[in-house]
Amino acid sequence: MAMGRPRSFDTDKALDEAMEVFWRHGYDGASLAMLTKAMGIKPPSLYAAFGSKEGLLKAALDRYAERRSAHMRYVLAGATAREVAERFLTSIAESHTDPANPPGCLLVQGGLACGEGSENIPFELASRRAQSETELRERFAAAKSDGDLGVDADPAALAQLG
Repeated sequence: MAMGRPRSFDTDKALDEAMEVFWRHGYDGASLAMLTKAMGIKPPSLYAAFGSKEGLLKAALDRYAERRSAHMRYVLAGATAREVAERFLTSIAESHTDPANPPGCLLVQGGLACGEGSENIPFELASRRAQSETELRERFAAAKSDGDLGVDADPAALAQLG
């Protein structure tokens, strides 16, 4: 079986561009024409590399998750639960007010308006948002076990505030 031509584009750069389109316009609002123009590729290349628009979104979300994992390692490394919360809230405020970033959060913005044929997109985004909440809850539970949080503290409720 013959192999296709190797990709002639930088996948990471293309995913960064697609991520921004999804972030600014949501899944349904991001047309294939907008995506391929931003990525600098033709539709056949998009389909060959990612299978579908949904496949592209998932790959862009994986790229976003890579970036967020470094951020969450920094947040969770706070010496105290208070420092963890401060790092998390401060970094989110900085990110959301940075004019270099699209407004809001990709994991929210990407699924605000999903119609017929994309009903599972909001669920995909919600499951990815839940990962940060799980990490925060586990860190706050450890802080409670260590005596850093009071016995009445609710790690799950604290994590939901993030």
